[in-house]
Amino acid sequence: MSAAEQDVLTTAAGWLGAGRKVALGTVVKTWGSSPRPAGSQIAIRDDGAFIGSVSGGCVEGAVIEGALDTMKDRKIRKLEFGVSDEQAWAVGLACGGRIEVFVEPLS
Repeated sequence: MSAAEQDVLTTAAGWLGAGRKVALGTVVKTWGSSPRPAGSQIAIRDDGAFIGSVSGGCVEGAVIEGALDTMKDRKIRKLEFGVSDEQAWAVGLACGGRIEVFVEPLS
């Protein structure tokens, strides 16, 4: 586990210990040119604060939004972004690849 991955998980654990709701986003699959490799993670706190990255910034906003929804309804989400998807262009994923992000609530 890299230091960056350790920081994401350690920070998420600290937030949980402080009584905050937290969700974790993990890149589970990539195709072609993608901003971050599979295994990259982002932890999101219930107030929108986050640590880590799943896209180098281009789809983070959409993943954070999905994570906030996940914290509310406790449902796991699989988010997909790709150059051919209208949503991907809207959030800035014009790198020519596709990514799949698994978002789960932590407890």
